[in-house]
Amino acid sequence: MAPKTVSIDYQTTRVLPEPDVFIHCFQGTRIPAHAAVLASVSPVLENFIDRPRKHRSSEKIIQIHGVPCDAVIAFVGFLYSSRCTEEAMDKYGMHLLALSHVYLVPQLKQRCIKGLAQRLTTENVVDVLQLARLCDAPDLHLRCMKLLTYNFKAVEATEGWKFLVKHDPWLELDILRFIDEHETRKKKSRRYRMEQSLYGELSEAMECLEHICSEGCTHVGPYDAEVKKERRPCGRFSTCEGLQVLIRHFATCEKRMGGGCVRCKRMWQLFRLHSYVCHQTDSSCKVPFCRQFQLKMQEEKRKDDAKWKLLARKVASAKVMSSLSLPKRKRDEEIRGTINNPGIRSFKLL
Repeated sequence: MAPKTVSIDYQTTRVLPEPDVFIHCFQGTRIPAHAAVLASVSPVLENFIDRPRKHRSSEKIIQIHGVPCDAVIAFVGFLYSSRCTEEAMDKYGMHLLALSHVYLVPQLKQRCIKGLAQRLTTENVVDVLQLARLCDAPDLHLRCMKLLTYNFKAVEATEGWKFLVKHDPWLELDILRFIDEHETRKKKSRRYRMEQSLYGELSEAMECLEHICSEGCTHVGPYDAEVKKERRPCGRFSTCEGLQVLIRHFATCEKRMGGGCVRCKRMWQLFRLHSYVCHQTDSSCKVPFCRQFQLKMQEEKRKDDAKWKLLARKVASAKVMSSLSLPKRKRDEEIRGTINNPGIRSFKLL
C-alpha cells in the first residue's frame, strides 16, 4: 500500500520551494517538508537529513513513529511558524513535549511545559509526571509532585496511580518520600511561625514594660510622672492593659514572697528577661530589678544563663524584624523615641 501524502498549512508568509523531504508517520502517512527549514530548527533532524543515502536519486525520508499523525503535523507546523494552537495543546500536549525533547526544539518544549502545567488534573498528573521525568522537565515535575501532595487521596483512586503502583515502585517511593518531606517542612514552618510569634509578643512586652515604667499609662506609671485626670486606654501596645494588670497584682500579691503565685512568677520572668535585653549597665534603667539582675549575673554564673541569653537574642531579633516591616517614617519615629526616653528607677500604681 502506497503511503498517503497529506498537505499541511505551514502557517508562514514565506514563499517556499517544492518540498524536498518527507516525514513518514503512523499508518503510512507522509508529510512533505523542506530540509532547510527542519535543519535550521532541530539539530537532530539536521543529522537525519545529512545522513548519506543508498541511492543519490532516492527521496529524503524521516521516520517519526509512536505518536499520532496529527501530533506530528502540529509539530512540523511549529517548526515553520513557531506557533502552537491551544487546540493542538489540548489534544497533543504530551506528544508534542516528547517530540520537542527528542528532536531538541527548546522553544516548543517550554511552550509544552507551560501548557501542560496549566492543564494538570488529578486524572492526568501521574502520566504527565512520568513524561516530565523522561523529558528532563524539572519545573513540570515539581508542579506534578505538588498537585499529587495536595490531592493525594483523589489521585490514589485513579487508574494512572494503580498502574504506577504495579509497574514503577521506585517512582511510587519517590512520590511518597516527597509527600513525607513536604509534611515535615510544613510542620517545621508552622513551629517556626509560632516561635517567631511568641518572640514578637515578648519583644512587644519588653517595649511595653519600658513604656509603662518611663511614661506611665492608664493604671501604672513612674513615681515622678504627673497623674492625668483624663486617662484613655493605651493605643500603643496591644499587651499594655494586660501587663498593667499583672504589675498591679505583682505589687500587691501576698503569695509573691513565698513563690507560690504563678502570675507573680510570670512577672518576675519578664523583669529578668528585660535585664538580659537592656543595654543600660548603670542604675539609670527605669525598669525595676533591672540593675539587680545584671549585678547578680556578673557575680554568679548560673546554668540557665545561656538559655536566657539565647532567648534575649531571639527577642531582640524579633524586634528588629518587626521594626524593618514598618514604614520608614514610623520606624524613624520609634528610634528617636527610644533614644530620647528618660530613665526613671521605679513605678507606682495610679
